[in-house]
Order: sequence, then C-alpha cells, then structure tokens
Amino acid sequence: MQENTKAEIQQEEQDLEQSLNQEELNRKMEELKLEQNLPFAIIASLGSAIIMAILWAVITVITSYQIGYMALAVGLVVGIAVRFMGKGIDKIYGVIGAIGALLGCVLGNFLSQVGFIAQDPEIGLTYFEALKMLLSHTQITMEIMKETFSPIDLLFYGMAIYEGYRFSFRKIDQNKPAFARNPFQKGSE
Repeated sequence: MQENTKAEIQQEEQDLEQSLNQEELNRKMEELKLEQNLPFAIIASLGSAIIMAILWAVITVITSYQIGYMALAVGLVVGIAVRFMGKGIDKIYGVIGAIGALLGCVLGNFLSQVGFIAQDPEIGLTYFEALKMLLSHTQITMEIMKETFSPIDLLFYGMAIYEGYRFSFRKIDQNKPAFARNPFQKGSE
C-alpha cells in the first residue's frame, strides 16, 4: 500500500510539474504574441521585395542572363525581413512573407524586361521611359511577361514562396530561461 501511495505521490508531482510548465509556456506564448507587429511585417515584406526586385533586375541586365537563384535570395531576404520587423509567430506572418517573395520575383522579372528594353539602341528609351511605356500599355507588358516566362520559373518561384513563408516566423528557443524547465523541478539549475 505504501508503494501505491509513493507512486501516486510521484504521479501527482509529475502532473503538477507538467501543469506548471504548460502554464509558463502559455504565458510566454501570449507575451510573444503581444510583441507581434503586423504593420511592420507588411512594410518589411513590401520594402524588401522591392529592393530585391531591383537587385534582381540589375544583376539580370548586367549579366544578360536571368539567374533563377535570385528567386531564392528574394525569398530568403523577404522572409528574414518579415521575421525581424514583424516578430511573428502566427501563420499570417508566413503568408505575408510568401506573398512578398512572389511579388519580389515577378517584379524582378518585370524590371529586368524594362532594363532590356532600355538597353536596346533601336528602341532608344531611357529606363524610366521604358518603365512608363510598359506601365501604360498593360497588353504589351503581359505579352512580354508571357514571352519571357519559362516553366523553370515556377520551380524557383515556388522555392522563393516557401522560403518567404518559412523564414518569416520568429525563432523560439525553448532552451532560453522563459521556456526552461520549471525552476522547482528536480535537476533544474
């Protein structure tokens, strides 16, 4: 009978310990949710997508070659920007990063085409004139984008979207003090 009592006491201690750990985890998760900043995440996503699209276009026009790996860089940078500025742990932050990554890829391809048009001496337009022309003639723009699209772009866009989603979340280190084991638990420091 004493063994049952001892086992029951140990079980009660374990249940209490798990309850305290879960309460602390829930409290810390609520604190982290309060630190989330959706407007900053959106600004970071759009801003980094635009910057990376410009970089993509510059590299593509200089090399005269579309480098698919630029999509990976776009996804990575957008995701990290959203993580840093948004401090998000909810799914919406991943969605914002994914959308920003896709936007950066499409915009990068578009700005590259503007650059190629501006480089063509037969057309004789500056970069901003070519940009204005494409923005004011959406039919031509859509034709150019269709013409320059390649099926492999889907692979790289998909990878960028994945990275934009994946890297947008705040890292939670459960080994830090807020997530550490209960201080009253045996073996805790």
